[in-house]
Amino acid sequence: MQALHTFNNVQKAKLLHALFIHEIPGFLIYAQQLSAYIRDNPDEVRKVWKNQLFGVDFWFQLSEAADRKIKQYGRLLEKSSNVFADQLFDGYSALYLHHCLTTYTDKGRHKDPKFKLAVELIFNP
Repeated sequence: MQALHTFNNVQKAKLLHALFIHEIPGFLIYAQQLSAYIRDNPDEVRKVWKNQLFGVDFWFQLSEAADRKIKQYGRLLEKSSNVFADQLFDGYSALYLHHCLTTYTDKGRHKDPKFKLAVELIFNP
């Protein structure tokens, strides 16, 4: 097995899914809720968007793309580490989904206390 620090985002997501498959349904619901909030409250998001790496409109696009993929792939995302990782954590999508993972665990929405530790270890080495 290769060292964790050499993993790309798809490999990291695949590992997280494989280790915590029971957390994935709740996380996907949260990601959809966050996307809905962003879609329904663009002015609020724009107000707090300061000094970010990219523009808020790009963030809106990432949010909508994630929401579309969650709806499109549904339960496959819950069951398959490959589908989860390939569809949600490839390319720029990983920026938004990493944010979702971080806020999901920071807000204590996860059930397994080890999930937060895993997110920190895998995605923030």
